[in-house]
Amino acid sequence: MTKIPLKKSTMIYPLPAVMVSCGFTTEEYNIITVAWTGTVCSNPPMCYISVRKERHSHEIIKRTGEFVINLTNKNLAFATDWCGVRSGKKFDKFKEMKLTPEKGQIVKCPLIKESPLNIECVVKQVQELGSHDMFIADVVAVNAEETHFDKETGEFQLANAEMITYMHGKYYSLGKKIGKFGFSVEGTGKKSRNK
Repeated sequence: MTKIPLKKSTMIYPLPAVMVSCGFTTEEYNIITVAWTGTVCSNPPMCYISVRKERHSHEIIKRTGEFVINLTNKNLAFATDWCGVRSGKKFDKFKEMKLTPEKGQIVKCPLIKESPLNIECVVKQVQELGSHDMFIADVVAVNAEETHFDKETGEFQLANAEMITYMHGKYYSLGKKIGKFGFSVEGTGKKSRNK
């Protein structure tokens, strides 16, 4: 297998394509689409988003210290892209995309009601990195759409929500499940080497 050198860049794909909502008043509510996002710690639960300084949401999040990560699915694909290429300085993105701002459990900024999962975040640290500032945040609440719970087991089944991902400038739906955590050693009687 031959490897071809590429230009140095961020090529860790696929990534979640999320809509991040922010703002404390209806007049400043905004949505920014982010792919530079992820988990940084599980105990306590923490995550991050990276945002360019010139983006309208950057100032709002830095000032208020709160944001909500709203996961996206196929139904939200158009809105996800639109909110990433239009500025909140010029558009009311909730109104334009017919999205519903919803009150969260803890944070003052709105959740997006149409999202299958909303993660309420409080900024703990802002790390200046270059083109982007990384907002490292505590997860203070999580809100899941009730239709994604199994009626018999009560198990939350996010895989049924038709989630989308972002990869190298394009959006994709997720494929079939090929395993689960620990499947490589289940039933083999062997201990995992990676403990």
